[in-house]
Amino acid sequence: MFPSSSNLRLASRKRRFAAFVIDHFLFTVILVSFIFLVIGTDFTNQEDTAKSVISILASASVGILIYLFKDCIKGNSPGKWMLGIAVRDEHDPHHIPAYYKLFLRNVFLLIWPLEAIILASSNEKKRLGDKAANAIVVQQNKKPKLLPIISIIVVTFISFFTFIIFFIAGALKNSDSYKISIAEIEQNKAIIEETGGIVEYGMFLSGSISTRNGEGEADLKISVKGKLKDVKVRVNLTKSAEENWKVVNIEYHPEN
Repeated sequence: MFPSSSNLRLASRKRRFAAFVIDHFLFTVILVSFIFLVIGTDFTNQEDTAKSVISILASASVGILIYLFKDCIKGNSPGKWMLGIAVRDEHDPHHIPAYYKLFLRNVFLLIWPLEAIILASSNEKKRLGDKAANAIVVQQNKKPKLLPIISIIVVTFISFFTFIIFFIAGALKNSDSYKISIAEIEQNKAIIEETGGIVEYGMFLSGSISTRNGEGEADLKISVKGKLKDVKVRVNLTKSAEENWKVVNIEYHPEN
C-alpha cells in the first residue's frame, strides 16, 4: 500500500478508536455549549415551543457540519493530533485528501456503530468512510501526546462544567418565576423579621422550571442573605396559559 521510500505505516485501531472518543467528547461539549448560547438564558420565558425547537435544530445542524469538517486541517482532528495520526490519500501517503473527500469520509460517522464494527473487523484497517474517500489513516508519531491529551480533556471538562453551572443559574434568575419569587420574598414579613432585613440573594440557586403550551410549574430554592441570619427559601409556583406565574407555597428555614 505504501511506496517503498515511505516510512509511514497504518495507524493502529486502538489509536483510531481513542482519537474518535476524544473528538466525540470535545465536539459534544462544543455543540452543547453552542446550543445553550443560541437559546439563551431566557428560554424558560418563551411560550413558543416551536421557535425554541427550530433554534436547537439549527444550531445542532451547524455543530454537526463543523464535526464533519473536523479533519480538514492537514488531515488532523484534535483527537488525531493528540494521538499522532492523520488522514492521507491511499495512493500517496504523503498527500492530504481534498476537503470534499475528508468531509465525505466523516459523513459515514453518522452511523458510527456500524463504522466501528467494520474498522474492527477490516484487515485493511479501513471503515466505509475510508473506502468511499480512498483514504487511509497513518501513524506520524510513535508516542501519543499524553500531556496535551490529559490537559485538554481536564480543562475542557472543568470549563464545560463551570459553564453549565453558570448557565443554569443565569436561566433560573432570568426567569419570570424567579422574579415573582423575589418580589414575594421581599413582601414576606416573617422572612424579613427572621433575617433582620434582606441584604442580598445567593449567587447560585437550585430548582426546576417546566412549561408547556403556556402552562407551567416551578420549584425554586433561593438563598437569602440577611443582616442577622441567612435563610433558604423554597417557593412553589404555577402558571396557567392566560396568566402569569403565581406563588402557591413559600417556606423557609435557616441555612446550615
